[in-house]
Amino acid sequence: MKRIMVDQNVIDLKERGGGSFNWKNYTKMGIFLIILIALLVFIFTNVFVVKQGEYKVVRQFGEVVRIVKEPGLNYKVPFIQSVSTLPKYQMTYDVSQAEINTKDKKRILIDNYAIWRIEDPKKMISNARTLEGAESRMEEFIYSVVRSELGQLDYDEIINDEKSSRGSLNDRVTEKVNEFLDGGNYGVVVTDVRMKRTDLPGENEKSVFTRMISERETKAQEYLSMGDAEKNRVIAQTDREVKEILAKATADAETIRGEGEGEAAKVYNQTFSKDPEFYTMFRTLESYKKTINGETVIVLPSNSPYARMLMGYTD
Repeated sequence: MKRIMVDQNVIDLKERGGGSFNWKNYTKMGIFLIILIALLVFIFTNVFVVKQGEYKVVRQFGEVVRIVKEPGLNYKVPFIQSVSTLPKYQMTYDVSQAEINTKDKKRILIDNYAIWRIEDPKKMISNARTLEGAESRMEEFIYSVVRSELGQLDYDEIINDEKSSRGSLNDRVTEKVNEFLDGGNYGVVVTDVRMKRTDLPGENEKSVFTRMISERETKAQEYLSMGDAEKNRVIAQTDREVKEILAKATADAETIRGEGEGEAAKVYNQTFSKDPEFYTMFRTLESYKKTINGETVIVLPSNSPYARMLMGYTD
């Protein structure tokens, strides 16, 4: 050991340098941490979580070996297995617009949508491969069934809500599409097929609209004619009833008037029989009403009873 004498003190250079560094302990600790991290990474990369509303498909060398349907924590064999996800909930698919012929030889464009879900993921993957493949097969079946069903209906039955059998048509289309899908083991189920709208091709839209306008005008004219006929019938019936009421009222009035005149004549006879001279005078005065007016000129002798009465002589 080398020592240096300074001011009669012995200095140890090894102690002055702080001693040797213990690399072995630090190396072991580092290796342990690396192994721990690698183990955690290994575990987390081979454990997967199944959520509500989804399927987990476990594949081994490309082949489906397991379908996990229940939510929870699961694992896969490292390096040789992989996991993919498929939706478990219902999905909506917008079917491409297509042109069909109706029973009365009209060409129309139809636009449908379908609500569907995966029922058996293994069958779906085996026969349709992907979601897009399942939707493609579903669209083919929907178009085929809709074309067949609407081909048995007239154009007016399809577009007219009052005559439309569209509700039962949707049910029939859904049922038949499911029959095709089930026959092909596609593992999917269509819960509903609906028609969003029907349009006319551009080349014959104008002519159809013109015909529809003409039919509506004809129908409107028919309603107007029916209204006029009903109006005339009501007027004629009212006039007849008015005439009957007036005739009955006139007859009743004549009867009442006759009874009144008879009663008046009776009263006159009773009254005049009591005083004939008064009756004579009354009749004379009544005759004046009919013979004398503002332009009447009468020439009478001065000793005429008529003249004497006019001049006020009573004896």
